[in-house]
Amino acid sequence: MLGTVLIIALIALEVIAIVFAWRAIQTARTPQGAIGWAIFLVTAPYLGVPLYLFLGHHKYRGYEISRASSEQVLEGVATYREQHKPKSKPKNDTTLFEKIGELPGVDGNGFELLIDGDETFSAIFNAIDEAKSYVLVQSYIVNDDGVGRALCDHMIKAAERGVSVRFMVDAVGSKKLPPTYFQRLMSAGVEYVDPKSTRGPKYRFQLNFRNHRKTVVVDGHVGFTGGLNFGDEYKGLDPRFGAWRDTHIRLTGPVVSQLQLIFTEDWHWATNEILIDELNWDADRDAADMTSLLVATGPGDDLETGAIFFISCIAEAKKRVWIASPYFVPDIDILTALKLAALRGLDVRLLVPEVIDHTVPWLAAFAYFDEIRDVGVKVMRYNEGFMHQKVVLVDDTLAAVGTMNMDNRSFRLNFEAMAVYFDDSAASQLEAMFEADFERSFELSKRLSQQPKRIRIGAPLSRLVSPLL
Repeated sequence: MLGTVLIIALIALEVIAIVFAWRAIQTARTPQGAIGWAIFLVTAPYLGVPLYLFLGHHKYRGYEISRASSEQVLEGVATYREQHKPKSKPKNDTTLFEKIGELPGVDGNGFELLIDGDETFSAIFNAIDEAKSYVLVQSYIVNDDGVGRALCDHMIKAAERGVSVRFMVDAVGSKKLPPTYFQRLMSAGVEYVDPKSTRGPKYRFQLNFRNHRKTVVVDGHVGFTGGLNFGDEYKGLDPRFGAWRDTHIRLTGPVVSQLQLIFTEDWHWATNEILIDELNWDADRDAADMTSLLVATGPGDDLETGAIFFISCIAEAKKRVWIASPYFVPDIDILTALKLAALRGLDVRLLVPEVIDHTVPWLAAFAYFDEIRDVGVKVMRYNEGFMHQKVVLVDDTLAAVGTMNMDNRSFRLNFEAMAVYFDDSAASQLEAMFEADFERSFELSKRLSQQPKRIRIGAPLSRLVSPLL
């Protein structure tokens, strides 16, 4: 009897493996990926099937709330295209980025650069304390530590003043957040999303399709996004990392409505609740009058918008492109774009951390450095603590800050957001910040063959799993 059950189970497993193999053949981005998954699933189903369940998907077809579900919001935001037309044509054409993000470039915006944790958390908490109507908070990671509890306290105080507060986190990023954290919020009247009860993949089943966005919106007039989550390490208080280098921005103007739109879509997906009529969609214009838009990307998009965003930034460059990212695990398209930019004689610099956060992606990056350095790309390694910022500077006119890393997970597996500014002043602020970071970095000069043994061996092995990083 036991033998019969085992045979049936093995047959069923093989059938599932064949079904998954066919799905991989239909959906894998590259022929190599399709062949690899198909062979692995059919020949070793007991390993292949569980891994495919966790890592084998690159499109989130269940994410059904496209912007059509928020049509009235989109129509309202789109009116800014007429109401807030730039007074002169930006040096960078916004059309391409409008198509990627499906949102219009609008003027009347402000840009305040927030460098590292003290500046960022102070600005966010002050904004929450000044809220009069509502606060929207979304983060990939919230820890139950000093910073995380401070966020909780400020949200509770806002709710006690009669301010509507909504809060959501990612199930994987915030998996250590205890039930008591949510109980405190609930007792104060803060509306929150239980990460273990939302629709879509959970940490106990799929590691892909994480919501990596970091968003705070206050009253529809002020917004925040960037690289910082809510935890003590982001203030440099974790002895493992020491100093923590990161970048956030404070947004004002009509672009805040776009950041708010992204939050409402994510909230709708998680709760099936539509917030449109409860929020302010008429943000005050900022005297800085910058042209800006939000580029939100994710595996629910028809195109691989994350990768296309970086390729577009690189392709737009006429003089330089500087990129800061904690991880560098590119695909062939990004590699080609970087090499072409360098071959055109542009100043192409990549700022990455010397300090290790996650070992495998850190090692994998070394497998790509030689080929981009050979054509003139400068690889700068930040070595005064860990660097986690996600920033792009193109020429003197395009500045982008947000949540997107230069790796396959951000390109096509995570939900991300980048605030893009087409403005000389915003670009000059990023330039000054980059220059200060370069002073705390060194240019990589050794080839992979000259690196320590653990890197020489680990880099090519880690590159084998780069599509999953």
